[in-house]
Order: sequence, then structure tokens, then C-alpha cells
Amino acid sequence: MGSPFDPNLMIYNWASFYPESPTYKHKVPYELGANGPEYFFSTGRTLTNSFDISGGTNSSTFRLGYTNTDIKGMLPNSSMKKNNILFNASFDVYDDLVISASANFVNTNTIGRNNTGYSQNIMSEFRQWYNLGVDMALQEEYYDLTGINMTWNPNSENNLTPIYWDNPYWARYENFQSDVRNRLIGYTQADWKFTDYLSFMGRVSVDNYSFIQEERKAVGSVSGEMGVDRPSVTSGYARREIFFLETNFDAMFKFNKNLTDDINLNALLGTNIRRTIFEEVFASTNGGLAVPGVFSLSNSVSSMLPPEEDYQQTGVNGYFVSASFGIKNMLFIDGTYRYDISSTLPEDDWAYGYPSVSASFLFSEVLSQPWLNLGKLRLGYASVGNAAPWGSVDDSYVIVAPFGGNTMVRFNTYKNNPELVPEISGSVEAGLEFSLFDNRVGLDIAAYKTNTVNQVVPLSVSSATGFGSKFVNIGEVENKGIELLVRGTVVKTKDLSWDISLNWAKNINEVISLGDDIDNLQLASLQGGVTINAREGEPYGVIQGTDYIYDPDGNKVVGSNGYYERSETSDIVLGSIQPDYNAGITNTITYKGVSLSFLVDMQMGGSIFSLDQWYGMGTGLYEETDYINDLGNPVRDPIYDADGNELFPYIDLPGHDPADGYGANSGGMILEGVVGTDTDGDGEYDEYATNTRRTSALDYRVWGWSRNPNAGFIYDATYVKLREASLSYQLPKSMLDNLFLNSVTVSVLGSNLWILYKELPHADPEASQGAGNVQGWQSGVFPTARNIGFSINLTF
Repeated sequence: MGSPFDPNLMIYNWASFYPESPTYKHKVPYELGANGPEYFFSTGRTLTNSFDISGGTNSSTFRLGYTNTDIKGMLPNSSMKKNNILFNASFDVYDDLVISASANFVNTNTIGRNNTGYSQNIMSEFRQWYNLGVDMALQEEYYDLTGINMTWNPNSENNLTPIYWDNPYWARYENFQSDVRNRLIGYTQADWKFTDYLSFMGRVSVDNYSFIQEERKAVGSVSGEMGVDRPSVTSGYARREIFFLETNFDAMFKFNKNLTDDINLNALLGTNIRRTIFEEVFASTNGGLAVPGVFSLSNSVSSMLPPEEDYQQTGVNGYFVSASFGIKNMLFIDGTYRYDISSTLPEDDWAYGYPSVSASFLFSEVLSQPWLNLGKLRLGYASVGNAAPWGSVDDSYVIVAPFGGNTMVRFNTYKNNPELVPEISGSVEAGLEFSLFDNRVGLDIAAYKTNTVNQVVPLSVSSATGFGSKFVNIGEVENKGIELLVRGTVVKTKDLSWDISLNWAKNINEVISLGDDIDNLQLASLQGGVTINAREGEPYGVIQGTDYIYDPDGNKVVGSNGYYERSETSDIVLGSIQPDYNAGITNTITYKGVSLSFLVDMQMGGSIFSLDQWYGMGTGLYEETDYINDLGNPVRDPIYDADGNELFPYIDLPGHDPADGYGANSGGMILEGVVGTDTDGDGEYDEYATNTRRTSALDYRVWGWSRNPNAGFIYDATYVKLREASLSYQLPKSMLDNLFLNSVTVSVLGSNLWILYKELPHADPEASQGAGNVQGWQSGVFPTARNIGFSINLTF
């Protein structure tokens, strides 16, 4: 943590060791950096311009739209430019035949995406390991002046290469990432109406994109993983190319006819043929860059390793039928059945079907009350099938670096399974919907239960098998819950209206079973020692790690060394990524041409482990490590015995008897908890007393990762946010009489405007690292941006 800043104390700091620095071989005041990490960020800016042209004739229509988006990021050398062109058209070939088409082309160019996770992430530096004496403005100035990696974090005064962290400006301007993506989404469709009640729809659609990503590490950078086989290098260049193509052919017969005066049938019969190609090539230099500043694959110190290549071709043939009966416009019964054949499953089990059935009853048609505009009761069951991931059935080989001039191959790290079957989810749902008092009050409530079986997951296996995991069908996961939507119009006059909408949702998740002889499936093992797990009888995604030791009354046990004791095992459930419930409240107030809308969004419960706090508390970055202690002294001051002798951390403190007392001028802290005593010598505590040992707050072990269990850094993920707000004004028609304009609307928009409440310190609980299974873990998370925008909408 270091000594207190003192501008009267002259020291040699990082800038004193670089010959290029104006303070080379000179001492400087030991003081807080004039410009901290906040200096590194700037206000981001997004400019969006768009226009839309539409028109047509008696037999045709068209629409052409273009949107240009130009984004300047919060980090230096970060930007995104996007161009979006959309064209739609339709043509009536005959009275009963319509041809339509759509094409959407999107070009995206991005520079300077920030690395996530831990290593080579600037936010990990700022949140976990930063030196508060560093002036970030000097880091920028010296990089601009010299163009070299003058980092605040060199190995030593005699070795100025970076040990852990680059100069942040060097990292952003020399080691930046860039990518380009071109995407085309489109379809051509024919609608042919044979009779008033029978028609046919045929459609061919395509989704295609190409993606090129480049990563750079300039000569002189800190060593870190990069490229094929992920070696730790101080320079390098990597290039990733992805090609994706999905084509769909849909053919569908539609039937809609009143069978009698009281019964209507709406039915369809169709097929969907889907084909997907995914191709990826990842190549890199090997051993670093031979010539500094030249970022190309051929500029490799050593011969390039074989690139990592992936080619996936998948297909699904789907056939479906549905029928909906409407009886007296108040009872509706729907049934569907779909049958899929998937190429990613074993041939004997690659076909699977799944049905659904539902019914809804408009009881408002029976009651016929003036205050009841709509009353609906609904009930349904649905089954959904899902195939296995590509490449999980048959084993395949991976080409690795040659040895002795001979080509080498190995198995994948995971064992495939030729006996996989499709995953199936079955859901039942019931709902009730009301609209009352001329639609001024509305209510929609639904309850559901979904059970998913035969999930395809990579299960860890013994390394003695030669694999790290094996794809298997496993277990049953249940989700059940309630969703509620309430809306109302509080005020409604000629000029003024006020509408409120409340939504609330609670989901209860449980892993019912994992299969024979399995009670826990590890989904992710993460830095800090925590794991994310599917554990039988627990919610999906429990966080496991080490915990405190507690006495029978639930008090934390402090060891004789003054630190908390922690569990010997790391498989203790500390929390779950699943929240208790989510809710939101939207208010919309309109007065003449002015409209104000805002949304308050909230999540209650759920847990998150913060690696930022795990390390940052130990390094003393956070304010919680610097306060006035119980004796009225700075907690980081030295500790003295009753006779005024300083007690030194690591040496005297564990041997000092708290009964002998401490000096009134002592710093340090007394951890809240109890000290256990083993009176009968059986190795177990049987007596406990309140802890009175004072522990040094200059000892990084008392705050952070070294001595504390994972449980000390598990936080409640609750938040309440002002998520969105908008204020708009539509000019009166009278102001546009002499202009070629139909309407003009001016708006001020905002999102992520205010975190009203949270329990996780120094970060947004929503900024969890990753997605899917890897949730509930934070490391070097990016600061949440408050977005404020201004728009003008013109209609001609």
C-alpha cells in the first residue's frame, strides 16, 4: 500500500529513470498523481444521420433507407463507423400473385475495442493494481513526445521494460485491435392467393457476413498471451477471418375459412430447409515481430505455426403444421407440431418432433359488462426440441506444430459422443388478461413452468483418458415463475394524459438432476478461485469458493495471527447468478405537443464475485482501506504497544498478546469476530471469545486476496436504475404551413442515466464479465456510460 503521500518528501519515481524524461535522475515530490485514471477517458460521441424514401404505384411499392453512424469511444483511439442500406420492394404480378424482396447491407469498421477479462485489460490495471502516485497526463505527454513505451511500471531502474503494465497510451495507439464486418441480410418472397381462403407463400432468405479482425502487439510491450497456441510474447500480430452463410427456404400453404357461421379455421402446412456454413481461420506470427512496426503475418521471428482452422457445415430440415379454431370469436384452440431432422445429431437419432397446444377464452364476450373491455383466460403447453452443437458427435483431429519436420496431429481436447439425443424442453403456461374502464386499466398475469431434459454439455473427465471433457446428455433443469404487467391511465383530458406501466417477473430455477453419480457440473473455473456450477438441488449457476469459518452463533472466526480463518475446501455455495425478481416502472406524460417518458428498472437479488475488489482491496486502491479507526487514528498508521514501541507487521503483531494493550496512538484495525480456543486438545474449537487483536492495515493480507476467503468478495447484484428518459416536442401544424414538411419532432433522449441504488461498490452490477454460463464474475469491468442524445425527426 505504501506510505502516506507527503509533498515534502522527495523521491525517485518512474519518470526519474528514463533518459527521455525531463526529470531523469531527479527526485520529485511524493504526492498523489494530479491526474488519475479518470483523465484517460473522454466523453464519447455518437452521430447518427438517416433518411428514408418510400413510394409506389397501384401495383408496386418501394422503400429505400440509409443510416450512417459515427461513434467516438470513451477510450483513446476507439471508434466505430457503420453504414446501413435497406431496400424493400413489392410488385403485384397478377391480382392474386405478389412478389416482394428485401435487402439490408451493413458495413462496420471498428478500431480499439477494449480487451476484457484480466490480462492485457487496461481496466484491470486501473481497478486492481494502479499506482495512485502516477500522473496520467504525464503518461500521455511522454508517449506523445517519445513514441516509446515509457510505462509507470518498469521492471527496475536498470531494466525499463514493462513488468506487468504498458503505458496505457502505448497500449491504445500501438497495440490496438481493429475489425471490419460486411453483412447482407435479404429475402425474396412470393405470395400466391388461390382462393379467398387458400394461399401459398414461398420464400428464399440469406444471412451472410464476412469478418476480419486484426490484433497488434508492438515491439517493447509487456509480455502476454497472443496468437496461435497462446504463447506469452512481447510483440506479435494475429489475424482472424470469419465467413458465415445461412440460407433458408420456406414453403407454406395457408388456409383461413369460416367453416360455419360460428367456427373459423386458420391452418398452415409448411417446411423450412436451413443450411449454415461457418468458416474461421486464425493465424499469427510466432516468437514476435522480426521488424518493429510492420504488422503482417510474414513478419514473424520464427516460422509460423499452423493456423487454427474451423469449418462447420450444418443443416436442418423442418416440417410443421398448425391449426387454430375460433369459435364464436370467443374461444380459440390452437395446435402445432414440428418435425426436425438435424445434421449435428447421430443419424439414428437425428429426427425429433415436438408439439404444442393452447386455448384462450374471451369471457368478456359472455359477461358483456360496460366496464369490462377485454377479459381473456389462456392455457397452453409447448414442447421445443434443440439439436447438439456442431462437432459433438464424431471425434476429429487438430494439426499442431511440426516436430522434426514431420506433420503432427492430435485429438481435440474434448471427447465427442456418437450416442447423443436431442434436448427437449416442455412448458406449461396459464394467463389472465383484463382491460377495464374504457381501456384505462389493464392487467396481464401469467404463470409458467418449463422443464428441460437431455441437455448437451461438455462434462469434465479424467485427464488419464486423454481428454479434458466429453459431450453428454445430462440432467433436468426446471424454471417456474410469474410474470405481471399492470398499466393504467392516471389522467386523461383533451390536452393532458399520464400513463403508467409496471412489469414484474420472478423466476425460480432449480437443477433437478444431473444424471447417475453426478451431483455437480462445473460450468467455469475463474481467476480468484471461484467456480460457476450446475449443482443438483440448487439454482443453475451457483458460485462456489472458500468461505469464512463460523462459530455456532454465526460469528466469523479470527485466527491467532489476527486474520480471518477460511474453509479448507472451495466447493461451498456462496451465491447464485439467478436474481430474486426483476421489475420496471414506465411513466409517460403528454401535454399538447410535449411528451415526457422515463423508465425505472430494477433487479433484486443475485450474486456476483468481484475480482476487482479481490485484488484492489489488497493493493489499497479503494477508499474502504483508508479511514479513521476506533482509536481516532488513521487506520494505516503503525501499531504501538502500551509502552510506545512500534509493532512491525509480519514480525511482532502475531506474537503480541492483546491483553497487554496497545498505544492510544495506534493505527490498525480489529477484525469483527471471535477467537476460538481448543481446551480439550481434540483439534476443534470449543470456546470462543470476542476478538481483541489489532491487525496492521498496511498489511495487504488483511484486505484482499491473500488471507481472505472468496465469500468476502461476493456481493448482492441488486440495482435500481433510471434506465431511460426522453423529452420530445412536436411542432404545431400551423408552424409548418409554408414549409415542405409534414411534421417536425425535437427530442432529448437519455439511457443509463442514474444508478439509484446498488450494493456492489465501485462498479455497475450489470457489468458482469461474459454471458451465457459465465456470469456472476467481474474483472476489469468497463465503466458504465451515461448516454445523452438529441434528435430531430423531419417528415416530408
